[in-house]
Amino acid sequence: MKAKVTAHDVARLAEVSQSAVSRAFTPGASVAPDTRERIHTAARQLGYRPNAIARSLITRRSRIIGLVMSYLENQFYPVVIEQLCQALQQDGYHVLLFISDTEDADNVLMDILQYQVDGIVMASTTLSSALANDCIDAGIPVVMFNRVAQRRTMGGYATSAVTSQNRAGGRLVGELLVSNGHRRIAWLAGAENASTSHEREAGLCDALAAADLQLHARGVGHYDFAEARRAVLALFRDPANRPDALFCANDHMAIAALETLRTELGLHVPRDVSVVGFDNVPQAAWPSFDLTTVQQNVGQMVDATRTLLFEQIGGQVLARGVTVPCVLVERGTVRARSVEYQTHKTSETT
Repeated sequence: MKAKVTAHDVARLAEVSQSAVSRAFTPGASVAPDTRERIHTAARQLGYRPNAIARSLITRRSRIIGLVMSYLENQFYPVVIEQLCQALQQDGYHVLLFISDTEDADNVLMDILQYQVDGIVMASTTLSSALANDCIDAGIPVVMFNRVAQRRTMGGYATSAVTSQNRAGGRLVGELLVSNGHRRIAWLAGAENASTSHEREAGLCDALAAADLQLHARGVGHYDFAEARRAVLALFRDPANRPDALFCANDHMAIAALETLRTELGLHVPRDVSVVGFDNVPQAAWPSFDLTTVQQNVGQMVDATRTLLFEQIGGQVLARGVTVPCVLVERGTVRARSVEYQTHKTSETT
């Protein structure tokens, strides 16, 4: 049986110390470039591979980040996973993905902690205040992605959070729809316990209130394609009182709404009803959807998540929230201001 190659063997061949070999395979460690190259060359010649488990026992760092999600059906989150994994890998970390069967991730947290992760990112999931505090007591950073952090009873955040300016994004949509002459504007909520859905709805209602309007109708799609379809059918069951615009809490449900309105209800978008989503997933730009939506800046959100994680891994325990600006992307699912509406408004002011 071939003897296992050790770091000592690499050090002898490269004519360096064993500690230099360890530093050469530790991301972020200080070692001269020519020394690092000599060590890597010796390692390739000998067939040496560093033992990440052994190194974690020495450094007390696994260089693993646990990523918790409740679903992957929403097209927004595969984009998040790709960019977050790529960014953390460049930092010398690896991502371990956990799927929770509900938005409440308490059921998988104990499994995560068994892997001695250096930090946890929670996307499309929430964490109870009790378990958030358990993570803090264990010295494990937690960052909420696209969710608002739980608050302590004495003020401040129990966990750090990165989110878009959801309320401002909802207000942009409301202002667009009102300015284009819509008066029967409906809202399709996501999960009722999701901060993202609450804030986007609040922004929409802000814009409606500024125009002396109220929400015409409201449904709940639970961020699910089939549930969104059922909610749309219910919202549009009465032809005499159907909405003339529908704002959905994310693009996934907006795409479900487009399919339902067009294929099952025989309505034309945007002539009969305008539809707006939130996220700007890649599919939103496809010609078959051409969806007007609010774009979340995933790159900035990922950068902010890394910053918050590394601050806490480095010993800064104060949790804080970061909000990232979002922008309205206008495409073909919102009709332009009609001539009839313009004439009506002109007659009102004369």
